[in-house]
Amino acid sequence: MFPYNTLRIMKLLKELFKIYSPSGNEKKMRKFIKWWLRDNVPEAIVKSDKFGNIYVIKGEAENYPCLAAHMDQVQRIHSKDFEAIETKDYIFGFSRKNKRQEGLGADDKVGVWVNLRCLKKFNHLKAVFFVSEETGCQGSGKCDMSFFDDCCYVIQCDRRNGNDLITSIGGWTNLCSLEFIKDINPELFGYKEECGLITDVGELKERGLKVSAINLSCGYYEPHTDKEFIIKEEVLNCLKFVEHIITTCTNVYPHEDDDYYFGRDMYGWDEEYDEAYNEIEYALLNHPTYTDEQLLQLYKGYFFSLKEEDLRQIIEQVRNTNFLDEDEVREAFGELIFKPQEP
Repeated sequence: MFPYNTLRIMKLLKELFKIYSPSGNEKKMRKFIKWWLRDNVPEAIVKSDKFGNIYVIKGEAENYPCLAAHMDQVQRIHSKDFEAIETKDYIFGFSRKNKRQEGLGADDKVGVWVNLRCLKKFNHLKAVFFVSEETGCQGSGKCDMSFFDDCCYVIQCDRRNGNDLITSIGGWTNLCSLEFIKDINPELFGYKEECGLITDVGELKERGLKVSAINLSCGYYEPHTDKEFIIKEEVLNCLKFVEHIITTCTNVYPHEDDDYYFGRDMYGWDEEYDEAYNEIEYALLNHPTYTDEQLLQLYKGYFFSLKEEDLRQIIEQVRNTNFLDEDEVREAFGELIFKPQEP
């Protein structure tokens, strides 16, 4: 299905997974990205700001496609012997010494990987790598917005699962024009429109980004947990979708006003409540020793319609729910799911 040497291109992704880059300490990831660009895209102009964001320009053009990703990860466990274990269909993190599964940081190292792959392939492209997205989009909240003045659109690959095309954040921040959605032809790659949660492209739109932006599912599952894994076919499909957009969508796609509106009737408080319940349930399934305060710290910045008392109510409801037992989990997810570890 994919005209790639899968073993070769997964090598770079597994290298990224080995780099531990928690929010506020992305130094090793920044160093790797700059080193890789120097060796593989030597013609690119690479700059950083005082916050640690990286800006890349390749080629000379009147207008550029632009890709965005964030360099930080949530997981707090990353052993010295961490390995990215690759099977026929999956990649997951594992420590042989500690006999436990550990999170890849695929949220958003898959996005970083897509950026690097496309920078190597295309002659004219911009890319930005943000710091500290997981702690409230701090990098994109302070970035140089003039970098996007000559961009056609901005694509971020920072969504779990394999087929979500995020065109709205929280139900009230629209990201892109209808023309852009039509031209990228998401159905060709199995994507469908969904409303998503806070991420860097949403922050850019809030700060006045004047072109269309989207956030794409890129094949990672169980984000923010030590059970995180990727499905290789979905990762590759995301890359192909991004390459398709860059190749076929050469116009500028302006977007400032609301061309359409999901509205609270379609995605409002009730939907955010359900989304928060699912997120917190995933977290407690994998980290049963998380405290209420740890959960609030993880999720209070993601659900704009919910107050702290709403989140506390959700946490209480989840704690009173009987989780699937281990046999059911293994039946549903296979041997990728290991016994929960301490956070």
